[in-house]
Amino acid sequence: MVGALAALSGCTHRAEPWQLTNVTGHLPDLDFSLTGDDGRPVSSESFKGRTSLVYFGYTHCPDVCPETMGRLMQVLGKLGADAQKVRILFVTVDPARDTPKALHDYVDAFDSQHAEGLSGTDWQIESLAKRYRVAYQMEKRDPNGNYEVTHSSAVYVFDPQGHARLLATDHDTPDAIAQDLRRIIEDRS
Repeated sequence: MVGALAALSGCTHRAEPWQLTNVTGHLPDLDFSLTGDDGRPVSSESFKGRTSLVYFGYTHCPDVCPETMGRLMQVLGKLGADAQKVRILFVTVDPARDTPKALHDYVDAFDSQHAEGLSGTDWQIESLAKRYRVAYQMEKRDPNGNYEVTHSSAVYVFDPQGHARLLATDHDTPDAIAQDLRRIIEDRS
């Protein structure tokens, strides 16, 4: 009996490891009610059926946010036609300055087809950030009233059913992200 089980286990192949951090079963499903960059209410249900890349940032960010959005544009380019099955959700951590129009202009500058800016009340943003363990903090204002927001820089990957699957960091290359996204897109289970 043991010999038969050993022989059978030799016939099965283990799944290829993920390039990104696998968070399957460790983070909750995609669930929110916010305001889209068109000013209309939007919920996570609107994105079912597509792989969602959720990123928390803000439009006045001097470096990390534009770099991350640029890297995600490279990923979409590597996906080719599969990019139509992906949506980037840019959730502001600065709702005081990031109006729907400001978000729309910001994400549009990167990609008007695949990216959408999302905002809400302070409470909505705080609750969503807490749900996915995103840290952010307003820094001290300068004499002109300007400030930066220190924030986590990870991109959360949700499968078409809205399940949290992967976490991409700024150390992950566009090739690695695209490879794992393609696996999620092609997975029909």
